[in-house]
Amino acid sequence: MTLDPVLARIDADLPDAIERLLDLLRIPSISTDPAYKGDCETAADWLVADLQSIGFEASKRPTPGHPMVVAHSGGTGPHVLFYGHYDVQPVDPLNLWDRDPFDPQIEDTPKGKVIRGRGAGDDKGQLMTFIEACRAWKTEHGTLPANITIFFEGEEESGSPSMTPLLKEFRAVLTADIALICDTGLYGDDTPAILTQLRGMLGEELTITGPDKDLHSGMYGGLAMNPARVLAKVIAALHDENGRVTVPDFYDGVPELSNELAAAWDDLKFDEKHFLGEVGLSEPAGERGRRPLEMIWSRPTCEVNGIWSGYTGDGFKTVLPSQAHAKISFRLVGTQDPLKIRESFRKMVQEMLPVDCTVSFKGHGASAAAQMTTTHPAFNQARKALSDEWPNAAAFVGGGGSIPIAGHFKEILGMDAMLIGFGKDDDGIHSPNEKYDLSSFHKGTRSWARILHEMTAV
Repeated sequence: MTLDPVLARIDADLPDAIERLLDLLRIPSISTDPAYKGDCETAADWLVADLQSIGFEASKRPTPGHPMVVAHSGGTGPHVLFYGHYDVQPVDPLNLWDRDPFDPQIEDTPKGKVIRGRGAGDDKGQLMTFIEACRAWKTEHGTLPANITIFFEGEEESGSPSMTPLLKEFRAVLTADIALICDTGLYGDDTPAILTQLRGMLGEELTITGPDKDLHSGMYGGLAMNPARVLAKVIAALHDENGRVTVPDFYDGVPELSNELAAAWDDLKFDEKHFLGEVGLSEPAGERGRRPLEMIWSRPTCEVNGIWSGYTGDGFKTVLPSQAHAKISFRLVGTQDPLKIRESFRKMVQEMLPVDCTVSFKGHGASAAAQMTTTHPAFNQARKALSDEWPNAAAFVGGGGSIPIAGHFKEILGMDAMLIGFGKDDDGIHSPNEKYDLSSFHKGTRSWARILHEMTAV
């Protein structure tokens, strides 16, 4: 099967492809909020119908949480599994959005046209690049060049709590020669990237309780312990003066960056000033003595993702709060054990509590880091295909994010994962005004068509 007609079809059908993506983006499939459970079902149904329309045998599979979508093309050639997720992050704070997050539109910007809306970059726009590539292949040739299984998750943004048992249950259905994951980004604006390592993640929510009710700060302030003050002390103690995490035994299993990998990353000529400048910052703030890329790709971190206590509405209220809350995440590398770190973190917090304060914890996922091997021929095939489509040659890179499924594919299904995505650093994923460049959507679709062709060329 020839490639050129497929690429021409992708170009010609781009307006229709955009409309399909906008239709999917209108579904508020927020997995972390129970109020949107029905919308997650709707998004799964939408994907099942769309996959069936291009000849996949597709179905919605129930889980204890949100459903997954599984589809099979059948046919000959190498067997590949494509993974993406249809769930999205919450949109708070809503007042910082320039438009309704679930009323997506194409917008003109100084850097070109973008698709604006929640999920545009993470991960609906990304997963649709693969579907549209398959659609073009089917339209032009009546079949696909490979035996393709598609697996879409509905709980990625909520820590994938159903994932491990489901992969074990459906091992025979999902195991393929290699997994393809589209949930990452380009290196810069014009260099396609294949990720070879990802950090793990541990999420912790804690609530410190002092008095059994909110108190008048004039009557009780100074005498009664303020849990917000206790929480502030805990958070301040999580890092030392050099930016290192102070949780006991936190660095067990953290490898040092090899000379070979350090040299390869140096060759990428990462511009930290530009990278930080895009978000209004100027100086790296991580561990002292570490390369900027090292900080975000191969070093573990602890970050405070949310803090709240007392009265936070408009105006002022002199309340001494009963409770203080925080959400804290740890990005993990190497062989760090997320469950041991959870235990150590909780013990550290408990030991810092004064008399009359208690703490409760809620876990939000725990996954180890993932290291991909690049010996499978698909890696070099994909690198060639991407280099043919984009202005710059494709690079093997690290990644600072956490995509637990990549490690699960290796650990549970025994297959390598190849992570390729077309997002950009300024996409604002997880933030207000999230976008996905129209060029990323278009060239991403063409990229997957090229990759399928390279993987199946004889």
